[in-house]
Amino acid sequence: MVARLPLEPSVPFTELRTGADDWDRAGPALTGAMLAQMHLIRAFEEEVLLLAGEGNVHGPAHSSIGQEGAAVGSIIGLRATDHVNGSHRGHHQFLAKTLGFVAPGLGPDALVKATPEQVDRLLYRALAEIMGLQPGFGRGRGGSMHLRWGEAGAIGTNAIVGGGVPLAAGAAMAMKLAGTGDCAVTYFGDGAMNIGTALETMNLAAAWRLPLIFFCENNLYAVATHISETTREARLAARGIGFGIPSYRVDGMDPLAVHLAMEEATALARAGEGPVLIEAECYRYFHQNGPLPGSAFGYRAKDEEAQWRARDPLERVTREMIARGTISADLAEALRLKARGLMSEIAGRLTRTEGNRRIVRADLWPDPGIVDDGLRAPQPVLPAAMEREDWRGATMEVKFVDAIADVYHRRFATDAGLIAMGEDIHKLKGGTNGATRGLAEAFPGRVLGTPISEAGFAALAGGLAMDGRYRPIVEFMYPDFMWVAADAVFNQIGKARHMFGQDVDVPMILRTKIAMGTGYGSQHSLDPAGVFATSAGWRIIAPSSAHDYIGLVNAALKGRDPVLVIEHVALYQRMERIPDAPLDFTIPLGMAKIVRPGSAMTILTYSAMVHHSLEAVAAAGVDAEIIDLRTLDRASLDWETISASIRRTTNVLSVEQGARGTSYGAMLADEVQRRLMDWLDQPVQRVTGREASPTISKVLERAAFAGAREVGEGLITVMAARGRPIDTGFLGRLA
Repeated sequence: MVARLPLEPSVPFTELRTGADDWDRAGPALTGAMLAQMHLIRAFEEEVLLLAGEGNVHGPAHSSIGQEGAAVGSIIGLRATDHVNGSHRGHHQFLAKTLGFVAPGLGPDALVKATPEQVDRLLYRALAEIMGLQPGFGRGRGGSMHLRWGEAGAIGTNAIVGGGVPLAAGAAMAMKLAGTGDCAVTYFGDGAMNIGTALETMNLAAAWRLPLIFFCENNLYAVATHISETTREARLAARGIGFGIPSYRVDGMDPLAVHLAMEEATALARAGEGPVLIEAECYRYFHQNGPLPGSAFGYRAKDEEAQWRARDPLERVTREMIARGTISADLAEALRLKARGLMSEIAGRLTRTEGNRRIVRADLWPDPGIVDDGLRAPQPVLPAAMEREDWRGATMEVKFVDAIADVYHRRFATDAGLIAMGEDIHKLKGGTNGATRGLAEAFPGRVLGTPISEAGFAALAGGLAMDGRYRPIVEFMYPDFMWVAADAVFNQIGKARHMFGQDVDVPMILRTKIAMGTGYGSQHSLDPAGVFATSAGWRIIAPSSAHDYIGLVNAALKGRDPVLVIEHVALYQRMERIPDAPLDFTIPLGMAKIVRPGSAMTILTYSAMVHHSLEAVAAAGVDAEIIDLRTLDRASLDWETISASIRRTTNVLSVEQGARGTSYGAMLADEVQRRLMDWLDQPVQRVTGREASPTISKVLERAAFAGAREVGEGLITVMAARGRPIDTGFLGRLA
């Protein structure tokens, strides 16, 4: 007979409820501060809904009315140096954290007597941001869903469901590495419990014991879909125990119960026993967006809404305080009126009356001229570029891939803030290609092998970078995996600086490799340059030599932006000479290099295609000028060098290896033609791969991507259009 042995979770799974004795012990200072904060948040949200109804909030207004108790109860006991982030419905968490920062312990008496100036200023800036106005925290760029005040520990709300969860893990990692004893709290709703990134982050945080509190506000509805329709286990805290995370369920309409659960959770996290998951069951009184209840849209019953409203967290705290004689009914009512009056007055400063309605003050709109400001940080001031031919000292011959490993060893030795992470980078003698050879042994604890979860660890690295104390270097084993991590790479890391009004830098490196020609097929053979170049926020370097790799990476590590570093497997085993000296020289981003002067045409290319272009030009006997672009993002293209060359040659051939659909050359050709049309004798000609991604068959793989032969065909096309046809016999000598 089969033996059946009951299994128990390895960590506690607890439901926490309060009793009268808990309220007795809480005391008036705690409960009064809770009540004052909740009234300010409630009044703030009510004013947002009024403004939205008047058309003064452009975009969504995801109010948190009904859920104030979960935010205030969980945040009021945090340190100023703890960090929180949240989701699109995050006004209450942002305000709870920032109110605690500017006016810790503010109670009903003090608030009713006089509003502290710093509280007024906070509410004014928060409301201005939601209205998209210049005085806001993000200068109007973030709006309702992207609220950030880093100094106060509010590190950003997020419009992507579950998108903020791994960013908070990055903040928690910074705290662990720094040994501060601080912790991070990430807030999300029940809908995010089915998001892969959130679950990936739970696994990562548990594996690395990060001081992170996962706080799920389970309001039962993901927009209009009830939780019973989306999961079989409606006790969402049960997800935590599957990852070995201690988990709590608590009544989110009871701020004290939430506070007590958070006290236990933060104690575990600060002691190195994190992470912890808290599920607070609560209720949003209104629809997903706007001033109408869910019943108006037919997905909730009015009696259900009435039952939840009867459990209102503000009324709960007021009743408990009146019962203990720590507040009077009159003071409680005065607190409510004070909060409403304050928010009405603040809204009045952001609007003006026109007829019988309020409209936004025109002088508070941001200047349209700043629309693109802050996509990237200013480049650092660096010494003059030290090109390969400039070096007069001793040299040594190394493989390209060994030069990669050597420069990272040098940088890790000189910068204690560097952290590397990726799949297998700590094993296999330096990952799958050896680029991190010896790094884990030389710098223990700073080279982290990750689970196979690009979405989770890429966004975690982004959060770590945004913290500012550390600079992560992330490896994607293949660039195609960026699609797995697309939210992290493009929505989070790439957009953060601009979205938050230039309030945050994201200094990190993402390393990946082009693997065409290795037989790894359609899902491992992408050139990512075109995708990244057309997605704002990233800088891109694509070195063609070991010397350039060292100089460009050294420069990238001195900047404040995320940088994609494109390596090529065809270059890894090339033997090249580099300085036999400490590898500290730089080549500033934004400097292209003429690797072959010429007059017949300008070839614009990068990475391994520089070498294929040199081979094709030599075989064809064409006097072409070849420019190694080196840096590829729009902001870093060296138009001085490019323009000077094109004005001399008046013909352009763009050369890349990858598929036509994700072509970098398409963007480049458009830019060249818009800037230099009057100097061109013909349209920009392009060498690319085919429409299909390379497949496994060796013959079909080679047919799909461009090499020296395709560059030769491009030379023939350009010269024929100039009326100077060349003998095509050389093509037979090109692979």
